[in-house]
Amino acid sequence: MKNILILCTGNSCRSQIAHGYFSNLLNDKANIYSAGIETHGLNKNAIKTMQKDGIDISNYTSNNITEYENIDFHFIITVCDNAKENCPYFPSASSIRIHKNFLDPSKLKNSKNIDNDFKKCREEIKQFSIEFKKEFF
Repeated sequence: MKNILILCTGNSCRSQIAHGYFSNLLNDKANIYSAGIETHGLNKNAIKTMQKDGIDISNYTSNNITEYENIDFHFIITVCDNAKENCPYFPSASSIRIHKNFLDPSKLKNSKNIDNDFKKCREEIKQFSIEFKKEFF
């Protein structure tokens, strides 16, 4: 079983959405972990947007990267530029690092439709997750 880490700044939104899709798509092929450089708590709009696609992430927790220092990851996926720039070193020689910067819908100011912002982010992450599965599994 492969170990996959999805890393973001606060482990509240994008990494949690990705965690939901990766867990759903790779449920018996990989252990999925998500973490942040910091922990900001689980975003209620991320929960809501995932529920609209039939995936429940409401029991997920916001974890700090330091909690996973001793896990041998096969894949380390950063979903924002800040996480890529601040990702700590993991000694695993077999780790494949993948970076994809997704717009953070929780940071959009003066948004006219927050639900659409989260849906757009969710759909981009969903497509990325599907492509990842096709390429690596």
